[in-house]
Amino acid sequence: MGHPRKALRTTTVGAVSATLIAGSALGLAPTAQAADAVRFVDITGDGGTVLKANVITPAGADGSRRYPLLVLPTSWGLPQIEYLAQAQKLANSGYVVVSYNVRGFWQSGGEIEVAGPPDTADASKVIDWALANTPADAQHIGMAGVSYGAGISLIAAAHDKRIKAVAALSGWADLIDSIYSGRTQHVQAGALLDGASLVTGRQSAEIRQIFDNFYASNLSKEQEMIDWGKKRSADTYVDQLNKNGAAVMMANAWGDTVFAPNQYADFYEKLTGPKRLEFRPGDHATAELTGLFGLPNDVWTDTGRWFDHYLKGTDNGIDHEEPVRLKSRSTGGYEGYPDWKSVGATRKKMALSGTTTIHTNVDSGADGGIVLLSSILDQIAQAPPVASIPLLPRRWAAVWQSEKYPTAQQVRGTAKLHTTVTPTKESGTLVAYLYDVGPLGLGKLVSHAPYTFHGRTPGKPFGVDVELFSTAYDVPAGHRLALVVDTVDPLYIEHNPSGAQLTFSSPANDPSYVSIPLREQ
Repeated sequence: MGHPRKALRTTTVGAVSATLIAGSALGLAPTAQAADAVRFVDITGDGGTVLKANVITPAGADGSRRYPLLVLPTSWGLPQIEYLAQAQKLANSGYVVVSYNVRGFWQSGGEIEVAGPPDTADASKVIDWALANTPADAQHIGMAGVSYGAGISLIAAAHDKRIKAVAALSGWADLIDSIYSGRTQHVQAGALLDGASLVTGRQSAEIRQIFDNFYASNLSKEQEMIDWGKKRSADTYVDQLNKNGAAVMMANAWGDTVFAPNQYADFYEKLTGPKRLEFRPGDHATAELTGLFGLPNDVWTDTGRWFDHYLKGTDNGIDHEEPVRLKSRSTGGYEGYPDWKSVGATRKKMALSGTTTIHTNVDSGADGGIVLLSSILDQIAQAPPVASIPLLPRRWAAVWQSEKYPTAQQVRGTAKLHTTVTPTKESGTLVAYLYDVGPLGLGKLVSHAPYTFHGRTPGKPFGVDVELFSTAYDVPAGHRLALVVDTVDPLYIEHNPSGAQLTFSSPANDPSYVSIPLREQ
């Protein structure tokens, strides 16, 4: 099922992505300011694997008192100095901070396990070491991390009840829903992770096989890949995490092209203990990036407040604030909500009437952008991917538009597409895009999501439901919303056989629509 052009694209993206991430990792080194309180140590992890770590203790710590402990596993592909700037700030505010390079990367031993059981066991071993070798308080332990470190922290908190608080930044709760949502391979995200690990780490035979099956669209290995991913997802262990009672803060970016926000929002709803969810503009780990350089950063500020309250008992009011905190991609202010379902309290349906047939295998020009780069542009300059809606070729793109809105529409949450599809082949991929269309027909991307099907009967219609990636975007008065569907996007591997066609219809007994979540006015 693999295609040579896709393999070439994957290789190219992987090479570029590896260069970008390796450069970012090395670029962090000059910002780390070694202080007298910083010690570089070796910690024996699971199975005797040596983990390279650094320890920062509060100034003046002489063993006469104990301090809350924070354990910070590194991000995918980044060295152990990643958190030094924040670790120093946390130590200055009264924490023992231990940051370690996860197994398989840089100077740490072992092979990359992708948050598998050895990584979970390593986290507990690091806690054991810190309690034995630093003035850490066994009753007040937290974990935090960005990206890979976030995923490991959540899973570790489900397995080690000593962990009382977690800050999971730009991470995942469901690995499969992150890079295989809609049964579609997120090829640029996969190549980013693959390339970075080839440059900075040592892949195990298992993960190499997972990547190869992923790229090759090997359906015979699909369930094996799903089972592998579920074992590495905090969502699998949510009941145990709730039982342990850790206070969980999660933060992510609307445009995260590695770990989309939907899976964090779904996981948040399942948590029963103290919890907080934050979303901001940006892409993978970009919302936290300035904080890694020691600059003022809202995500890290809230992380410090979270730990101050749940590990130190500081009455800083964070437990009384609205637990869901959002910043729109269109405005600069924060919005607070009592829970996730209140974010898009009002829903407005846009009818997708008529019958439309499109041909596959050609990119219409409607795209989700480029991994990392597009959402960074949106974060910095409010410049999301664009497409000229009137000029999209109707042979390869289905287009529906709303009437002009007399007032601004504050899109908040998860838009949902429902339609009926009749394929000419048993497999296929479609990608749905929601655009904000201005007076001249230029569409700015609000959200999108892919969807793949297999084993369908050609000529037989079936219902399709797609959740677009969650977002917060303000559509100006006088603009329209457009729903565009095509079959090719460079972000994803597509499964459309040559010459296939897809027909979209809206039966009277099951009309097609896109449901838009709007902020309650």
